[in-house]
Amino acid sequence: MPATAFCLHALGSSSEEFALLHDRLEDVLDLVGIDLPGFGTSPASSGTTVEDMVERVERAIGRSGVTEWALVGHSMGGKIAAIVADRTVSGANGLFGLRGVVLLAASPRSPEPMGEDRRDAMLDWAAAGHISTDHAGEFVDANTAGTLRSDRLRSAVYDVERADPEAWRSWLERGSREDWSDDTTNPVPALVLAGAEDGDLGPSAQRELVLPHWSNGTFAVVPGAAHLLPWEQPDDVADRIRTFWARHAANGPVVPAEHARVIASPRVSATTRGALAVRALADDPDGEPQVLTPTQLDTLRAVAAVVVPQSGGRTVDVALRVDAQLADGAGDGWRPDGLPTDVEAYRAALDELGATVPRGGADDDRAGVLADVLAAIEDGSYEPVGLLTAAQLAAWAEDAAVDLAKQWLAHPATMAAIDYDGYANGGDGVRKQGFQLLGAGQREAWEAGPPAAGPARPEDTTEAETTR
Repeated sequence: MPATAFCLHALGSSSEEFALLHDRLEDVLDLVGIDLPGFGTSPASSGTTVEDMVERVERAIGRSGVTEWALVGHSMGGKIAAIVADRTVSGANGLFGLRGVVLLAASPRSPEPMGEDRRDAMLDWAAAGHISTDHAGEFVDANTAGTLRSDRLRSAVYDVERADPEAWRSWLERGSREDWSDDTTNPVPALVLAGAEDGDLGPSAQRELVLPHWSNGTFAVVPGAAHLLPWEQPDDVADRIRTFWARHAANGPVVPAEHARVIASPRVSATTRGALAVRALADDPDGEPQVLTPTQLDTLRAVAAVVVPQSGGRTVDVALRVDAQLADGAGDGWRPDGLPTDVEAYRAALDELGATVPRGGADDDRAGVLADVLAAIEDGSYEPVGLLTAAQLAAWAEDAAVDLAKQWLAHPATMAAIDYDGYANGGDGVRKQGFQLLGAGQREAWEAGPPAAGPARPEDTTEAETTR
């Protein structure tokens, strides 16, 4: 069953702008359009601020019940998609299962580049209480590289005409000017597309203002298009999304729906949910090692196949994750006595193994030889020729096995496979991770009675609140 992609449209558009992409991607993604407040069939009365739009999208995703999903954001919708994605990987919005983001000529998190003369002219279009057909046609013409086919042109113009003036003005006067940017980057795989003939939100703006906020971002320019990419070049855009999804978003294990819903529930704290959301992301097949060489990483992957064998096509690249762990200096705080630093030990040991078990031949044959070598290292019969002694190499092998297994076990899909749900221990409510009463002085304070505005005592809670 395809994952669901929630599609967020541009200013003056609606969910209808994704109809052509829907038909072209139905075997890969189930595209579900969301009309943002004041556009399409959605009334402006539900709120037209950026925050209102973000919350509407989050509610729609939450109500859908899907547990493997993506975001597609076009122009204005791109800013909304980015904010929803940020809140998802932080755990703050209670959602789980985001696997990828597609941004089409996206408005950046920072204020959108727009000439004030053009902004004022567009505001004037809505001054009479509605946008005329002539002005709607002018808007579509200004945002396309060429004349659209008649059926597409009618749909695009109609969407602009039916836009609520309040929502139109709200975006131009406030939403497009809001700054939601910070110094952090989002690790969700992202495809950033720009129309080759777009103006303010063209290739340079996407490279400079959008792409830097995605640490696992892929950028491409769509020829023959300006700003209305879904209407102008649906075949090209769909092909790029298909390739991106298969390579960057759909190549890792999926958390089973029942476990994903527990992670998204109030039983799990926002911090824990965010950590699990990041761990659940697919590993980048094009990712470069940060501290190991490509050859050393290849050898570590071979070691991982022996130490932590994984079945099925969607696996965790535990070797790449250990490399990231080494780059972050985020080990478990222990190093076997007599070993050099973690990075130095890994490099020396992998060089040793790479020379002893060189790449070539069938993977199964290489794995068999490597398994024999690792067994010899463990029992002390292996005689190293590199920088590490036999004792050091044995200590490293034990430590590396722990690192690799830890990265595999840390994935929420693995937790589901072993039926572990210890992360669901109280959430961010009164019970606060299930350990509130065990803190220093907390038991005594509870026994003395809570303050008037404090949390309820256990006997005051309902059975539903206290039963796991």
